[in-house]
Order: sequence, then structure tokens, then C-alpha cells
Amino acid sequence: MTLAALPQPLRPRALRPGDLVVVASLSGPLHAAYEPDLEQAVVVLERMGFRVRRAPLLEAGRHHWWSAATPAEIAREFNALLRDPEVRAIIAHDGGQTVLGYLDLIDVEAIAADPKPILGYSDISLLHLVLYAQTGLVGFHTDLATPGLGGHWQAAPAARRAELEKLYATLLTGTEPIGALPASPSWECWRAGRTEGRLIGGVINRIVLAQATPYALPLERFDGAVLFWEETGGQAAYVWSYLQVLRHCGILDRISGMVVGVPYAIHGLGAPEASPTLREIVLDVLGDRDIPVLGNVEFGHAGPNLPMPVGICVALDAQQRTLSLLEPAVRPHAMTGPVG
Repeated sequence: MTLAALPQPLRPRALRPGDLVVVASLSGPLHAAYEPDLEQAVVVLERMGFRVRRAPLLEAGRHHWWSAATPAEIAREFNALLRDPEVRAIIAHDGGQTVLGYLDLIDVEAIAADPKPILGYSDISLLHLVLYAQTGLVGFHTDLATPGLGGHWQAAPAARRAELEKLYATLLTGTEPIGALPASPSWECWRAGRTEGRLIGGVINRIVLAQATPYALPLERFDGAVLFWEETGGQAAYVWSYLQVLRHCGILDRISGMVVGVPYAIHGLGAPEASPTLREIVLDVLGDRDIPVLGNVEFGHAGPNLPMPVGICVALDAQQRTLSLLEPAVRPHAMTGPVG
């Protein structure tokens, strides 16, 4: 399937200054110790020019097992936000282990009628992948509110914070392509080459889990795609195993490129004389598939995230260590007719 033949992404309309952004518990709970970080995240969003409100379930100390509430309660609140015309974007407070519990409860018709940016990564990767599969909704794989905007961002140098703030604001409000994402010396060419394709990805264990549900992306949607992924925790062997799953189900034979995020807290990765590096794991599973691979890019659990909008066409040049967004993630307000 050519890029032109792929379904067009469903773009939310661009945000305007003063639009309402809601911080919501879409997965894990808010622990009281992180209340200051959440407050700082609100300050960051307000500095971007938005009004900010917390959803009712986002209350320090509220929890159900490892979640902010039961899956049904989270789904009810999420659906109410999707249906509320005043709400123009939703950012997840944190990740967790809950989204699998309510994939079948999401009001996808509300998304199709009024698509909104949903921001986050980790467990929120499931929302991006499943909603992209069901509706074409562009997924905003970005930092979470509490550990990201209010956490990692605050520990970054002031110039980096300012760069990210401008980048995120442009992503949400700008109707022209952003172009090249800001590269850093950490980026590594693991296999040279150049390609263009739609970004699809997230945390790799969630990609594998999403493909095991009835809401999986059809395999043809990976044709020509640039697969981006990262991982946290677990074992180096787990990463190898997840990549093997992607090989067995045919995804690695369909993609045209790969972008790998900075690994975080993966046990045994690169241990001297014991374990391979992440680059070695990736190239081992890819085998003779001659596609460009760019490694160690700043998205995922390791720190401040560059935005990786799911469904948007990008240009990847691994040898030159560049990744460029060729399309805007949002649509102009003046657009008439079907959204997209």
C-alpha cells in the first residue's frame, strides 16, 4: 500500500490561546508526593497560553489498586471530556497499567465527531495506537503532565525547557509542518538510509499488546511506516523478544524505517561480556532488512520527550541523523467539510 493510498489521519483542530486543556487520570493515580510536580505542569501549560483544568478523578490519594479508579470510572470521565465541546485537548497526568481495561468502553463516535489532541506516552501509547486504528486520530506521543512537564522538564537546562515549550505549543497550535525536530549529539545512526512514511509507535510492550487485541492496527497500515519505539524496565531479553513478535507478525517486513528512543532502566543492557547493546539487539532481529535505523532519540521514559505524532508523515535520514515532521498534527479552524 502506498502512502497516498493509506487512510488520511484524523487531525484535531488547532488550539487557540485561551483554549481549555484538561489534565486527566487516564491510567495511574496521583500520589500526594507528586502534587507539586502536577502544579508545575499546570504552570507550563498556562505559560503556553492555555486555560487548564483538572478532571475530577485527578485527586491526590485516590486510587483503585494500581489505577486512579476502576476502568469503567476512568472511561466515563474520559468519554465526558471527549464529548465536552469546551475541552480542546486532554493530557494524561501519568502512565500506568489501566488502559487495557477500558479500550472497549471508549466513545469512538465522539472522537470522530470532534477529534481532540490526547497527549501522553507509556500506557497512553495504547490509546494512540487503538484510536489511530479505529478512527485515524493523530496520537500526540508527548510527555505526560506530572513526571514530564512538571518533572523531567524542570530538571532540564533552561534553554532546553524553552525549546520544548515552543515546540509543544507549535505542535498544538500550528497548521504548518514543524520540519526537522531538534537533534542532539546522542542521536546515533544504527543503519544508514533515508525514507518517508507515517509515524507509528510507542512503548514497545504496548505496541505488542495492542496488536493482540481486537483493536489492533491492520498490518497494511504498517506498509511504509516509520516505526518508533522505546522501552523501560524489564530485561534486555524482553526487548529482543518484543522485536521478535513484531518480526513474526510481519510488521518488520512492512516498515520502511525505525527510530529507537533512549532506553531506561533495562536490566542487563550492554553489560560487559554478558549482554548486547540495544543497537546490537535491533540489528540482530532486523537481520538483512535494509531499512534506516536512528537510535537514542529523546523520547520515552528517560527524560524530556520530543513529540512523535502518530499518523503524521515524516522524513528520516539515519546517516544525517535527522527526523522531520512533514505534516502538521492539527488542522486549521477554517477547514470545512469532513475533518482529516
